[in-house]
Amino acid sequence: MLIRIIGAKCVGVDAVRVTVEVSIDRGIGIHLVGLADVAVKESLLRTTTALQAIGYHIPGMRMVINLAPADLHKNGSGYDLPIAIGIIAASEQKELPLAGRFLLMGELGLDGSVRDVPGALPFAELAANEGLDGVVLPEQSALEASELHKGLVYGVRTLDDVVRILSGEDSDDLLIKNSMRYSTTCAAAAVGVPDFADIIGQEGAKRGMEIAAAGGHNIAMVGPPGSGKSSLAKALAGILPPMTREESLMTSKIFSIAGKGNLRYGLMDSRPFRAPHYSASLAAIIGGGAGDNILPGEVSLAHNGVLFCDEAAQMPRSVIEALRGPMEDRKVVISRLKAKVEYPSSFMLVLASNPCPCGYWGVGDRCTCTPTQRMNYLSRLSGPIMDRIDIQLLVSGMSAAELSRSRLQGGVSKPESSAVVAARVAEARAAQTERFKGAGIFTNAEMDNKLIERFCPLDHDCRELLVSLMERLGLSMRAYFRIIKVARTIADLGGSSVILPEHISEAAAYRFLDRAPGSFW
Repeated sequence: MLIRIIGAKCVGVDAVRVTVEVSIDRGIGIHLVGLADVAVKESLLRTTTALQAIGYHIPGMRMVINLAPADLHKNGSGYDLPIAIGIIAASEQKELPLAGRFLLMGELGLDGSVRDVPGALPFAELAANEGLDGVVLPEQSALEASELHKGLVYGVRTLDDVVRILSGEDSDDLLIKNSMRYSTTCAAAAVGVPDFADIIGQEGAKRGMEIAAAGGHNIAMVGPPGSGKSSLAKALAGILPPMTREESLMTSKIFSIAGKGNLRYGLMDSRPFRAPHYSASLAAIIGGGAGDNILPGEVSLAHNGVLFCDEAAQMPRSVIEALRGPMEDRKVVISRLKAKVEYPSSFMLVLASNPCPCGYWGVGDRCTCTPTQRMNYLSRLSGPIMDRIDIQLLVSGMSAAELSRSRLQGGVSKPESSAVVAARVAEARAAQTERFKGAGIFTNAEMDNKLIERFCPLDHDCRELLVSLMERLGLSMRAYFRIIKVARTIADLGGSSVILPEHISEAAAYRFLDRAPGSFW
């Protein structure tokens, strides 16, 4: 008897259908075909043991299990569940009339329990697009899938639960309902994030962070150890607005595919903040894997959020240079011999670096580096990379006397809290959402040159000022357009519908690292 069970495989941010065909006929032996990897081949032993544990037997006949399409590599342990159900139905040990109307994925334990699998959101999306009645997934994965599939979503704990559903018995207790999950909040997700009010001084850097958050701009900070670069970067998470439904859906899908998301309480609504160590490999940052099992890297896990690279000048040159494409294209394409996968990667890049090898240039006479050493150190952040950074900040350290004075309460105004800054950022983002309706983007930083011409017209005074600044500072044409985008964000924060000369001046002041050679040192 031949039985077909529907499964799936993730390719990029989407899932494709995999049909598990089980045929039992005269003969001996169990054969698994269809380009399965080791984890899938091992599923036979797991599956047969699990079936026997809950009272089913393995037919003493020739059994062929085919994973179609046969030219697509299958990986992971999620095919345990459809293979087990296929064996039960094909051997006629239980009549399962609904077996072909649901998408099934899950890993089996030796006792018949069902364990979570990554990719529940793309699986649910595929089931909805294929017109299936619903999905049957492990309980935690089903809580995740219920965000996308508006049909029947069953969360199971054991193989017996799956048999009960597919045989048509009463299984309403296994349906995932809205009351079984709740959405996280930004406040809960932001626990442990520094507040701007707790960061002493650095008002100029805070202003730069506010502009970067409001427009989604890339930002770089250069300063000595202990000047607050890492605290400022972490505090950025506290002033970013919640994601829209579209942003949340795509970011949640990426985390679901990577198996890194805990989405049992609904889609992500707080923006991801990724901070890989500076020794991270190229594959960890960009993404990669063997064959067509290509997983997203940090640039994709930071989609619609922040990618923070501390000690950026210490990162391998190949890794930091590989960020060029994702920064410009807002996507990353990973190619292998037999596969090519595209992942979205629209993120805010936050770089932090010391100004020199010893770290103390600009702090009195503590620096022991020569001008050549200083130039060579920051030159690890190449011109093309810095050209793509919208806001560049020089973060100076504070002396003990300045820190002591700032702690005094008398006559000193308390710094603004993250909540106050976040309110202004939210207003600026709301203005951008209204501006870019139908344009397919959400922030000023995502504008290309055509959209800049459409949404950022400059009057004669602004154009003359910008041309003068470009010639004086020796900036590139890419910097020209990035200054306009930052100026548009500054105007949004100020509630201005047009870009004014003061907005251009402030935006240009944030580009000190890519001025004419030698002007910084």
